[in-house]
Amino acid sequence: MTQPEDKVRLDKWLWAARFYKTRAVAKQMIDGGKVHYNGQRTKCSRHVEVGATLTIRQGFDEKEIVVVELSDRRGGAPDAQKLYKETEASIKKREEHAAQRKAMGSGLNPRNRPNKKERRQIISFKDEGRGIFDK
Repeated sequence: MTQPEDKVRLDKWLWAARFYKTRAVAKQMIDGGKVHYNGQRTKCSRHVEVGATLTIRQGFDEKEIVVVELSDRRGGAPDAQKLYKETEASIKKREEHAAQRKAMGSGLNPRNRPNKKERRQIISFKDEGRGIFDK
């Protein structure tokens, strides 16, 4: 871990905290607007400060974390988890969204091939659309 007076770039800190596998991916996410620093979009060269709030979107999840320590070295997962603390509201919100996704996605399993009835429904759906454009 580095001293509090040391400066650590945001992309380097995200990589050290194991949010992203490489610094290049961290840079892409910051440039793409997936990472917000104290509620605002930022650049990857921004210096991280202890106590700053980061909002990170990863897939379906959005995490709100507070920076606890600074580091520019990537360590093991237990060391990386000491660098930040996720807010209680963020944890609760992620759990609610996960439960909603689980409840909504219980119908069709995209990994399975459609059965005979589902294939017929797909074919009839496609045939309904053809009548519009064939005229």
